[in-house]
Amino acid sequence: MAGYKPVAIQTYPILGEKITQDTLYWNNYKTPVQIKEFGAVSKVDFSPQPPYNYAVTASSRIHIYGRYSQEPIKTFSRFKDTAYCATFRQDGRLLVAGSEDGGVQLFDISGRAPLRQFEGHTKAVHSVDFTADKYHVVSGADDYTVKLWDIPNSKEILTFKEHSDYVRCGCASKLNPDLFVTGSYDHTVKMFDARANQSVISAEHGQPVESVLLFPSGGLLVSAGGRYVKVWDMLKGGQLLVSLKNHHKTVTCLCLSSSGQRLLSGSLDRKVKVYSTTSYKVVHSFDYTASILSLALAHEDETIVVGMTNGILSVKHRKSEAKKDSVPRRRRPAYRTFIKGKNYMKQQDDILINRPSKKHLELYDRDLKNFRISKALDRVLEPTCTIKTPEITVSIIKELNRRGVLANALAGRDEKEISRVLNFLIRNLSQPRFAPVLINAAEIIIDIYLPVIGQSPVVDKKFLVLQGLVEKEIDYQRELLETLGMMDMLFATMTRKESTSVLQHDTSDGFLENNKIES
Repeated sequence: MAGYKPVAIQTYPILGEKITQDTLYWNNYKTPVQIKEFGAVSKVDFSPQPPYNYAVTASSRIHIYGRYSQEPIKTFSRFKDTAYCATFRQDGRLLVAGSEDGGVQLFDISGRAPLRQFEGHTKAVHSVDFTADKYHVVSGADDYTVKLWDIPNSKEILTFKEHSDYVRCGCASKLNPDLFVTGSYDHTVKMFDARANQSVISAEHGQPVESVLLFPSGGLLVSAGGRYVKVWDMLKGGQLLVSLKNHHKTVTCLCLSSSGQRLLSGSLDRKVKVYSTTSYKVVHSFDYTASILSLALAHEDETIVVGMTNGILSVKHRKSEAKKDSVPRRRRPAYRTFIKGKNYMKQQDDILINRPSKKHLELYDRDLKNFRISKALDRVLEPTCTIKTPEITVSIIKELNRRGVLANALAGRDEKEISRVLNFLIRNLSQPRFAPVLINAAEIIIDIYLPVIGQSPVVDKKFLVLQGLVEKEIDYQRELLETLGMMDMLFATMTRKESTSVLQHDTSDGFLENNKIES
């Protein structure tokens, strides 16, 4: 019998995946740690000072977590109603929080009872922040007002009533203690000056504003609302610089990286987009399991925390760099030891003896060599193979189809075995690199097991899903062929026009030359 030739595993490039420096940087996080909170996580804020603890606002409690702890190290729960927001002061010692009853409370991180209570809002407070001088607090509420509070005296200093709808977000300038920005559901973003007792800049976002972010320099302002993220130049009186529309649902939160060169946005479409602050193009994207309400980055981007609507807090820590071993390793033979004699040239009287190299076949190749086609297909349908290396499974299915025995390998399977086949097809059928092979396999399975549908509800449900995927994929292929035909017609028309223009140009040149000769 002639020697068996192993199955050639075809490599399928993943379309659209490009490795960049941002991809390497933002993928360098460990597996996320998930923490269950009591309700939707409406706000996450990191302390600006070591050890960089972070405050999580969910339901009627505010939890303070250590950077690497999975249990809260402190809890503030003395609220009459739901707490919506909490922000650290610049020194990390104080925390200000707003709640649904309209109260604004000031906490000391080392204690539990509130140090100050500011009462003046009549509805829920969704936005609180400290001013740059650390002695004043700005709050925005659903009563359409923005208030400035004095911490030492626990008194209200100013009230602004320029918004005509809920004030749901705000932030204070890091440089000027008199400037702060608010965003409202009246579609406007306003910058207030405490010295002028009114807003000095107003911008129309066009959608209910969910989040605002002021760059550390104070020159640029970012607003998020609806599906749009907009960047405004505050030095030019609030001129719109760029409008971004990369999310499919409402953008709920914004965050800036430690270097200030990357902008992050979270949305209800369960994605976090990373933008470059120079080109404002998306350079990376994170996927999550639920709609995102809050987002925060730790110092030097070491930790990224995302709060979701289902009460899950996702915490990702950056991978630590591999430490060099301090123990000296045993000295190994030099490289020249292994290549000694490799380049020796055969002389005239020398006899060359080649050492036979034994090729080891993979387990599925051994099964195919011995015509155990069902066993070979079972091996490549193991979860370790279908998840990590699906191209091997697809290559074996393609080889069985080439031999004409794919139908025999798929036939005669019980409920468990056919479920594994259907799960693989459902997971990978929609991928363009596998679609040509798997559509054929799906059609064969449907033809074989169509008479026995109705005996297992689990298999019936998966068959319906598979049939829908096959029909949808065929519709996509038909639309692509129609589009390709239209493009071919357009290209042919353009080529014909170019050739006609060239002929006309040549004819006119010849006519001019004849006239010159006759003259």
